[in-house]
Amino acid sequence: MINQLSNLNWVSVAIAFVAYFMLGALWFTLLFKKQYALSLGKENEPPQKPAPIFIIGPAVCSLVITIATAILIYALNITSINSAVELAFVVGIGFLVANTINIAINPNMPRPIHYGIISGAYHLTGILIVCIILVAMK
Repeated sequence: MINQLSNLNWVSVAIAFVAYFMLGALWFTLLFKKQYALSLGKENEPPQKPAPIFIIGPAVCSLVITIATAILIYALNITSINSAVELAFVVGIGFLVANTINIAINPNMPRPIHYGIISGAYHLTGILIVCIILVAMK
């Protein structure tokens, strides 16, 4: 499967990555800023400038997820938007949402389900966009 790296349309990977990463920026700083702070128990804290790891880390993770998804699309020979959506739901719900909720369920997360819904929905939406871009530009 790793041999698919040479077959990937790297322009589509770059575009899908940027879309996924930018969605995260909008999701957590504009669309769901208050709900996200509430899920973290930080609703009463003044906004702070994020440390570089909180920007670079998600960027690297989004890139890895995008490349792994591209490899799956090419290895599974997914060529239709319908199949891209199906893959997005399998990967999105089966891995990204489930893992996000699993990570949130710990004693340090004040509202794990709330966090899981906000962050899981972001990943599901993001992987849907990634899959559509990658297949549309295949």
